[in-house]
Amino acid sequence: MSTSATDPTTAHHEEGFPAQQQEQPGVTDETRPEPDHGEQSYRGSGRLDGRRALITGGDSGIGRAVAIAFAREGADVALTYMPEEQKDADETARWITEAGARALSLEGDLREEEFCAEIVERAVAEFGGLDLLVLNAAYQKDREGLDKLETAEMERVFRTNLFAQIFTARAAIPHLEPGASIIVTTSIQAFNPSPGLIDYAMTKAAQVAFVKALAQELGEKGIRVNGVAPGPIWTPLIPATGWDAERLESFGQDTPLGRAGQPAELAGAYVYLASDEASYTSGAILPVTGGKGL
Repeated sequence: MSTSATDPTTAHHEEGFPAQQQEQPGVTDETRPEPDHGEQSYRGSGRLDGRRALITGGDSGIGRAVAIAFAREGADVALTYMPEEQKDADETARWITEAGARALSLEGDLREEEFCAEIVERAVAEFGGLDLLVLNAAYQKDREGLDKLETAEMERVFRTNLFAQIFTARAAIPHLEPGASIIVTTSIQAFNPSPGLIDYAMTKAAQVAFVKALAQELGEKGIRVNGVAPGPIWTPLIPATGWDAERLESFGQDTPLGRAGQPAELAGAYVYLASDEASYTSGAILPVTGGKGL
């Protein structure tokens, strides 16, 4: 029997999570236990040498794990964050520079069209171009019912998860050359929506359509477009969703692997889709769900 393989059911935190609440957008040092972004585990092998990446919501959670992995694979990384996430952004930038890559932190609100255009221009100016665009920033909140969903909240979800994605991609496409890659963080919610996340799930389903349509448009230009669909992943977004103690205790326990995932377990999927190893992969949605089907 091999002793080198890792049992996926016990590879990370196996139990549920303690009761906790945060205000949106959520921060890492208030998340217990602290998520694993691959700080101590990810090992690069030069698969993204010389690439230039922009990651929205790159300060924490999945975005931080991707930023660390990209940097250790040789890419320079720009990341966006909200003002409340300054500490997280600084920490992520530190990991990027410790990997020997250039880091560019971009503070602002992706709901604003002008900011989405600005981050692209600043990344291009700083790095001399753009090769990888990861559209990862998202907002979700637990809903008691559709009749109680406030219009302002619905607009926040749609502008963060959809409008910002379109604004940013639209600004980036003129700068992308053959070999470039766009990767969208969608969700298992796009395929198996929860009633309490109805507006979030709607945006995630729309992102799947975005990936498939844009992949067809940009394919002839040599630009690949793909998505990653995470399942239950432990990030600061979860304590800020508004779930009660029972929901947090059971978070991720209904997956075939019996636990929630960690951001570090997503990084490899993004590296693959960004790399030349995925040169014939476009229009795909890669599930990282602990065994839950899409």
